[in-house]
Parts: sequence; structure tokens; C-alpha cells
Amino acid sequence: MDISRKLGILVFFGVPAIVGGGIVYALFGNSYPAVFIYEFLLLLTAGVFVSK
Repeated sequence: MDISRKLGILVFFGVPAIVGGGIVYALFGNSYPAVFIYEFLLLLTAGVFVSK
């Protein structure tokens, strides 16, 4: 996999990180730990796709 494809995957996961982080923050009663867990899981998923 070339570098441009890896960067594209990271950008693809960046949008849900920003938008989804706000949604998770609002749904879980203004809870930052819930947002950190969501971001961590998203980061792990992106890492799996980039490492292939």
C-alpha cells in the first residue's frame, strides 16, 4: 500500500473522530472518558487498516 493511500485512510477516519467525538460527548452526558474510549477504538481500527 502506497503512502497516499495510507494518508487517505487516516483522513477517512479523521472525520468520524471529530464529528463522532462530539456526538459521543453529548450522548454520554458530557463525559470525556467516553470520548477517549471512542477515540482509542477508532485509532486502533485505523491502525489495523494502515498496517495492512
